[in-house]
Amino acid sequence: MEHLTAILAETEVRLTDLATTRKVIAELALAQDDPEPPETSTAYEAIVNAFNQHPDQEFRARELHELLGMPTDEASVNVTRARLGRLLRQGFLTQPGRVRYQKRT
Repeated sequence: MEHLTAILAETEVRLTDLATTRKVIAELALAQDDPEPPETSTAYEAIVNAFNQHPDQEFRARELHELLGMPTDEASVNVTRARLGRLLRQGFLTQPGRVRYQKRT
């Protein structure tokens, strides 16, 4: 039990160090004269938002790209297909047809 307590204490120290490092990096990033703020919306958020806005609609990966204004080249669409697969495995989406995805209701 003492061994586990020691490991937990070490992990908490590491987490504190990581939180401090994150704060320092964020402050340094803000200090730079960057004309554009960092993008706050991730691709996953955009995909989830699209399904939330259209819960009854089925989408293919390419259709999502067109709806969201994302690049429609094959490599970009393949990355989205992988993301859709992860969302499917997590239970957020269903797959009513081959290569079609819909929000789970």
